[in-house]
Amino acid sequence: MSDLSMSRDEEPTIAAQLRTDVSHSARIWNYWLGGKDHYPVDAEVGEQILGFVPALPRSAVADRKFLARAVEFLVTEAGIGQFLDIGAGLPTVDNTHEVAQRHDPTARIVYVDNDPIVLRHAQALLTSTAQGATDYIEADLSSPEIILERAAQTLDFRRPVALTMLGVINFITDTDQARAIVQQLLDAVPSGSYLVISHPTVEVDGEAMTEAVRYWNGQGSAPMTLRTRTELLRLFEGVELLDPGVVSCSRWRNDRSAAAGIVDVTHFCGVARKP
Repeated sequence: MSDLSMSRDEEPTIAAQLRTDVSHSARIWNYWLGGKDHYPVDAEVGEQILGFVPALPRSAVADRKFLARAVEFLVTEAGIGQFLDIGAGLPTVDNTHEVAQRHDPTARIVYVDNDPIVLRHAQALLTSTAQGATDYIEADLSSPEIILERAAQTLDFRRPVALTMLGVINFITDTDQARAIVQQLLDAVPSGSYLVISHPTVEVDGEAMTEAVRYWNGQGSAPMTLRTRTELLRLFEGVELLDPGVVSCSRWRNDRSAAAGIVDVTHFCGVARKP
């Protein structure tokens, strides 16, 4: 079991990094999921965004359920025992390590995020079976070389790894740069590794989502972008996209018998294998 210990000297540093006057996507996501790890500014901005797209909490739930289904598939069917979860966000139910180690107690997971509040809650992410391991590193997706260097302390990059990036590549607003970052991460893992992405899109409620993102980008938080299905497919170039392809998070291998009852959400996703 990994351990993350923060000294008394580190606590003021983390507190100084926290911006309680500017909203953060991880904390707004927590607010929409019904959590308590957010500030008044996050609730305020979250409510403003819901004024544009009232169904976004449903999208947040669908995104988490997609993660659970994808991780279960990767462990039980694809035989993956290592996960690099970039943009982990705040701990909630069925985190990556919980799903993975439920099916494989030896699974090893490294979480990555750049929000100091996630670091403060990282102890909840670092529970692990005795046979497996979890770790947390504070880093930014725009610096994949730092992520890979630190993750190598826990993960064995000679063996297949699942790269999971849910709701984070949208903060790399240039698609060419986003594609280059994904490729750099894929280049570091061997054949048989997997890429898991979810991303807000214009494919559902496009006009309302565009207005919501315009509001988000205008109020001081880290700028983000929406992408079309065609643009999302570019992120999977060079890897083998699994069925059913790039789809709404609510539809990816959802075994509900009544498919007509599944509602498309504003986050799309895909899972692919590196040949």
